[in-house]
Amino acid sequence: MSVEHYENFPVASILCPPRLRPAVSAIYHFARTADDIADEGDAPADQRLAELSSYRADLAAACRGDAPSSRWPHVFGPLRAALVAHALPGDLLADLLSAFEQDVVKTRYADRAELLDYCRRSANPVGRLLLHLYGVDDAQALRQSDSICTALQLANFWQDLGVDTRRGRIYPPASDCVRHGVTASALLGQHDAPNVRALVADLVGWARDLMHAGAPLVHAVPGRAGWELRLVVQGGLRILEKIEAMDFATLNARPTVKALDAPVLLWRALWMRAPRALVASRSA
Repeated sequence: MSVEHYENFPVASILCPPRLRPAVSAIYHFARTADDIADEGDAPADQRLAELSSYRADLAAACRGDAPSSRWPHVFGPLRAALVAHALPGDLLADLLSAFEQDVVKTRYADRAELLDYCRRSANPVGRLLLHLYGVDDAQALRQSDSICTALQLANFWQDLGVDTRRGRIYPPASDCVRHGVTASALLGQHDAPNVRALVADLVGWARDLMHAGAPLVHAVPGRAGWELRLVVQGGLRILEKIEAMDFATLNARPTVKALDAPVLLWRALWMRAPRALVASRSA
């Protein structure tokens, strides 16, 4: 499932093949540390950007095979080993870093295309890096992975609407807000209203459609990793379901997936069926 801090990253759990756990953990710690630099504490924006610039320089050194600085040994030591062992695509790691840099300076999004571009860098590289580790690289699988990762990122935005707006961030695109008659000041002021809930309902539907579009990927990822992906997909859908159950009032409260949800997730994961065409190809 996902974790606090960097919500779209599955933990290197018992379902992950042991030989890949160090690499998954290294990628996670790279992303989490960059997220902390961009988001945690009360440092001014220029200081955060300077720190991320140094972090980017260490990433470039690790990708070249050179020694990075001594500032983040717990990150770049394991990451260098993963880069060597698995030939990780460095451009995907750089994309993640560019999204964290954007978080420091950008708090509004004009339309869905602009938000999707952010997700392309903040979320989609995670799925592509994991597929790389599992040896899955066909174009359809990459598209489906992007859909799942973007859906998870969007689900987190709509789950955290009240949290983000209290910090001055508005992730619902301005074009959607205008369509529903929702103002930025209403969101920043935590003014829950029927039109705000209608906006969230619309955005939840968008995330759900993306998740369903990517869900067939669970049948293409081999072994235990495919089962972990099933739980990731069902966990994202469960969050969207909980937002709907609270009448889309996430400006007031934050729904979460808890231990009591585990039987539901396991049952739904078990019954995710492969498309007929895939079943036919396997039996041929």
